[in-house]
Amino acid sequence: MWEKWLAAHEGEKDYGNKTKLELHKEICAKLLETYRKKNEAYGDSFGKTYRELGIISAVTRMEDKMNRAASLATGTKNEVADESIRDTLADLANYAIMTLIEMENDK
Repeated sequence: MWEKWLAAHEGEKDYGNKTKLELHKEICAKLLETYRKKNEAYGDSFGKTYRELGIISAVTRMEDKMNRAASLATGTKNEVADESIRDTLADLANYAIMTLIEMENDK
């Protein structure tokens, strides 16, 4: 089913000269690079906390990012000058992927 959808939508050019599929691939590549850099800097602190506290530790981090995104989206004063809503959403996406990784390890 997924392959049919991809085939039907692969040629759509919605954003500049790129398809949504191409943009998705680029964003995922950027997320991977951010994950690699942060994992080098912080080690596996997310995984360690997940193993100690369970899924609630991941949900809490994602909720913090959702609250931050809501603040940025509603124009609340941005106390962190270099953090954009894009950065916050990218962090949220990585937290979701990291949670899926930990859940995979739980199997």
